[in-house]
Amino acid sequence: MLPRPIAIPLTPQRGGCHLHPRRDAACPLDSDLHARGGGALDTSWPTPTGATSSRPDDTVCALCWALSARYVEGQSQTGQLRVDASPQNARKIPDKMFGIFFEEINHAGAGGLWAELVSNRGNEKQTLTSTPVSDIGCVYRLVTEAGTLYLIKLPSSKKTPASDKALTKLFPGFEAGGPNTPSNIDPWLIIGDESSIIVGTDRTSCFTRNPIALRMEVLCDSKRTNACPSGGVGVYNPGYWGMNIEKGKVYKVSMHIRSSDAVSLTVSLTSSDGRQKLAAHTITGSKKSFAKWTKIEFNLKSRQNNTNSRLQLTTSKSGVIWLDQVSVMPLDTYMGHGFRKDLSLMLANLKPQFLKFPGGNYAMGNYLRNAFRWSETVGPWEERPGHFNDAWGYWTDDGLGFLEFLQLAEDLGASPVWVVNDGASLNEEVSTATIASLVKDVVDGIEFARGGPKTPWGSVRAAMGHPEPFKLDYVSIGNQECWMLYYRGNYQKFYSAIKAAYPEVNIISSCDRSTISPSNPADLYDVHVYTSSSNMFSRTSMFDNTARSAPKAIVSEYAVIGSDAGKGTLVAALAEAAFLIGLERNSDVVEMASCAPLFVNDNDRRWSPDAIVFNSWQHYGCPNYWMLHFFKDSSGAALHPTTIQISDYDQLVASAITLQNGKDKSSYLRIKVVNFGNRAVDLNMSVVGLANGIKNSRSKQTVLTSSSPLDENSFQQPEKVVPVSSPLANVKPQMGVSVRPYSLTSFDLLLEASKHASI
Repeated sequence: MLPRPIAIPLTPQRGGCHLHPRRDAACPLDSDLHARGGGALDTSWPTPTGATSSRPDDTVCALCWALSARYVEGQSQTGQLRVDASPQNARKIPDKMFGIFFEEINHAGAGGLWAELVSNRGNEKQTLTSTPVSDIGCVYRLVTEAGTLYLIKLPSSKKTPASDKALTKLFPGFEAGGPNTPSNIDPWLIIGDESSIIVGTDRTSCFTRNPIALRMEVLCDSKRTNACPSGGVGVYNPGYWGMNIEKGKVYKVSMHIRSSDAVSLTVSLTSSDGRQKLAAHTITGSKKSFAKWTKIEFNLKSRQNNTNSRLQLTTSKSGVIWLDQVSVMPLDTYMGHGFRKDLSLMLANLKPQFLKFPGGNYAMGNYLRNAFRWSETVGPWEERPGHFNDAWGYWTDDGLGFLEFLQLAEDLGASPVWVVNDGASLNEEVSTATIASLVKDVVDGIEFARGGPKTPWGSVRAAMGHPEPFKLDYVSIGNQECWMLYYRGNYQKFYSAIKAAYPEVNIISSCDRSTISPSNPADLYDVHVYTSSSNMFSRTSMFDNTARSAPKAIVSEYAVIGSDAGKGTLVAALAEAAFLIGLERNSDVVEMASCAPLFVNDNDRRWSPDAIVFNSWQHYGCPNYWMLHFFKDSSGAALHPTTIQISDYDQLVASAITLQNGKDKSSYLRIKVVNFGNRAVDLNMSVVGLANGIKNSRSKQTVLTSSSPLDENSFQQPEKVVPVSSPLANVKPQMGVSVRPYSLTSFDLLLEASKHASI
């Protein structure tokens, strides 16, 4: 049996999970802890595609690892691994044990998982309660009755209560330069010079909450005296570091147009320099047709491939054209719901049992005015005001909103876990005396997700195309703000209101277990762990001494950070694998677990390491992503006791589960072994207590390792560190196996028909 290190208790610290912790200076020899907020077995290893990260220049640490490996070159250890597979000693792992946590960080959503190709940021402030009684946008009218604001959707007369909070709002569209016009139109750029076109902004949009429109005054025309340049003049949008346009794929284009004269506007997808034309459509109409704002939608089918494309809007006809809410979306998205297909499949292949969203600091904001507000993210995309993601420094148009997160969870077969703002940002707090409106807002949000189609907020969801309620069973109150002055008082307000309306919803506290009591109840408590690889490895025993009574923990954020983490190294993945084995073993007191962060756009790294790296057209999984595949069948499986006996070597941890193949119902015994050290180990593996035997056929071993513990994947070498499977021969209850240095190995043994495939 391996000696167990003493667990160091977690202490919630300022900023929850998203304050950037200290980076360790050298090798992972410290114990710092940063807490912040093939075959019939359906466990195949997806082939990695896409293709980054290069290891940071950390010579000291690299030398440490190199010397360590060379010192024991050729040496090996021997030991015993015993698995008690008897049904009576098995324990079921929770059904939702392993899931994923999505945060809008590193352009994970905007310019990433959300497939919208047009990028346009803005930050205009407006107070809703100052809006006059008048027509609002193209479809709403705002009225005030007895001091309450209502939205009336035209042409009906049905009233919906508007937000009663005079919160600052930020707007998408062409609001990049703020509320004063003319203004900056970044990232849009102009085609033509000032003798042929003048481009600016004004406040004439039909969307009152998004009032800024782009104004193009075209001075040239098709006449010889003042002819426009070849191809015309106009504007273009480069997308998020280039649009990936694929041959034969169809893209839906949507925009709102108004004009002072007849219109002839060509909409094109082109190369980044505009020379290669991939697809084009010309919008034409009389002066009368576009005298008022008109929504135009059409599809473009690309004739060629280009990974660095742009959207162009050009004309050779003089006059003034106004544009607003320009969108380009590929029709081929995951489940048809607007998610980038390749990235979504990376998530689906993990078989996540829950999806926690929309983030940690993203949900809080550096300031409350920039926190994620669910009610501002529902309804038609054009009418969503969007907000500035001040936690990570970029604009989000909230196309990826509350319904979209719920839809993604449903599409993945995962349970949604909603992180709600508890009245706190990194720099502000709402007192308990004034928290009632935010509490009501959260209860309304639960109604939006769970309510019937005839409830006030359920009807909004139904109008968006999802009449059936979502199964929202988990709500997390805040993001590790237990240390803040008003958190506990505010938490009790949220808890009481949610339980009164939805007693079956599980509520997650940001406080640690020691604070939970009958007067401060919780169904689960949130734990975040960010630390070095050596310390993470030691945390396999973190929950060994936890009291076996409720509540249980959700370890919703964990990651190796520091000098040996790089942009995603093998050694970091192995340390996290050992930690997860500890969570499996302690799954009677740990209910759920997910890593963080999940995604990074390689053009905007705000945090490293991350599980999945992408750009506009490529992607790859880091070693910790591939490590998660070893655990994707653990949720709901039967856990068996394991013991290891080995002399003078404490770098091995192991676990064993019996899992059932969802396709043919065959059962497998999966034994996982992490070797966190630099010595190969020969194990005499003994399985006792089996009700039935082990088949010789269709058993296999899968190994995650590489030539160096600091190896990483990259766009150039996306498969440098990936799992490799091979058949296992002469499989029997007692057999010799070998595990390589710095490796994660699973032995999947096909069982004869067994009565304890699941418990």
